[in-house]
Amino acid sequence: MLGYACMNRTLRARDQPLRCNRGMQQKTWESRGLDYASELALQNFSDLYDILRWNVDHDIYFYRCTSELVPWNSQFDLTELPDYDEIARIAADCGRVIRDNDVRFTFHPSYWCKLASESADTVENSIRDLELHGAWLDLIGLPRTPHYSVNIHIGAHYNDKEATGARFRNAVNRLSPAVRNRLTVENDDKESLWSVPELVEAVAEPLDVPVVFDYHHHQFTSRGLTYREAFELAAGTWGDVRPVVHYSEPARLYGQDARPQAHAEYVSSVPDWLRDGADVMVEAKSKERALLRYRDGTEPVVGTT
Repeated sequence: MLGYACMNRTLRARDQPLRCNRGMQQKTWESRGLDYASELALQNFSDLYDILRWNVDHDIYFYRCTSELVPWNSQFDLTELPDYDEIARIAADCGRVIRDNDVRFTFHPSYWCKLASESADTVENSIRDLELHGAWLDLIGLPRTPHYSVNIHIGAHYNDKEATGARFRNAVNRLSPAVRNRLTVENDDKESLWSVPELVEAVAEPLDVPVVFDYHHHQFTSRGLTYREAFELAAGTWGDVRPVVHYSEPARLYGQDARPQAHAEYVSSVPDWLRDGADVMVEAKSKERALLRYRDGTEPVVGTT
């Protein structure tokens, strides 16, 4: 199946936009605090429920949720939110939609989540951030399996890949089951960084952490493997769980003056062997519109349900 990430542009364009990434800057957090964070989190979970229902109505059963679901959650426990009971009720409703319709629901924390950092503070902050994602998935009521994954990058090499891999493994082993049992790792988009075979050797084999194959990134870290060879190597790390892959096309393919890594607005051709062997996250700037244009040759009309 095909999925899209985070923002639903159709629902965001409504007169009363639906989105689940309401946040606030530090100044606002300091002035308005827990009550406002609770209000925003309640709105985010409520809109997440509506987005999930919209997805199901449009036969979309793979969705990556934003990592801004609960603003400033690193500063408090979920149960401290004044609206916690209502948030938990709506989160449970989201979980029922996901489970009843076999929706694949995942997270992809921000690039600054670096478990292999040489900075102890960065590692601690990264672990804390990942634990929040695990807590949200638990609140929604989803099993602790890579089917509902929290996907990250190693994202650096610090001039010593062997030592970096060791730090990454040590940090992974500190994660709670809420995160550890859902964790996946993805190949990078710079030649010097982490390829599929390197991730298999450094992460998947010693830790039993599945590798997400990013089709677009593979051109930068192919290590002599074809796209299909790299996919099959990554797919072999998933055990009984259907693999996740990311698919995007470069903006340059459509004549845009952009970095080679930049994603295009739409996609035109997802390989059949990729769709047959995995659930495909379409990483295009037009989000659900790109998915529907590719799949159905249509786009939703703003304001429809």
